[in-house]
Amino acid sequence: MTTPHAVVHAAVARCLVYPDDEFHAGLGVLRAALDEQPGAGRGELRAFLDHADGSGPDRLRQDYVRTFDFSGRRCLYLTWWTDGDTRRRGRSLVRFKQIYREHGWEYADTRELPDFLPAVCEFSALTGTDTLLRDHRPALELLRLALVEAASPWAGVLRALVATLPGASPRDRAAAQAMARNGPPREDVGLAPFGTPLLEVVPR
Repeated sequence: MTTPHAVVHAAVARCLVYPDDEFHAGLGVLRAALDEQPGAGRGELRAFLDHADGSGPDRLRQDYVRTFDFSGRRCLYLTWWTDGDTRRRGRSLVRFKQIYREHGWEYADTRELPDFLPAVCEFSALTGTDTLLRDHRPALELLRLALVEAASPWAGVLRALVATLPGASPRDRAAAQAMARNGPPREDVGLAPFGTPLLEVVPR
């Protein structure tokens, strides 16, 4: 099952992992997939791909490490934003794995936790459910704002992602924190991944 946003979610997953040789080799495939149909977030993603192409592999890798590895304020693990380093976070991580299994997938990456945002985006693209993204919308918005404040090119990737979710984005950190207290906006409406998958089918 796919959704109108499956291509964007799959592309976001690829853009948020470490930009290795496989990522750079697949830039043309990502552009072609985004060009196939119009929709929310595609312009932001094309702009990021142009930036990645123009920066070159070494510069982009240095920027990625500087952006995501050295600052907790720009963390790609969704439960870090909600639970921090508490015991509660363990229960939240178990829930991610349970939801993956309920949809026939097993988290396969031993290097990353199951709340790793690229994995969550890949899951949404593969299964057609954005439940985990919606449930963690405040975390996505806080990450987006942190990337905007850092003038990071990955801010556009987060803008592309939240554009596929219901409701308007908060304008500032205070509004995002209010969203965290009140819950994310919801609506009642009922592709193969690019690159190495983070999920694998659960054997039946």
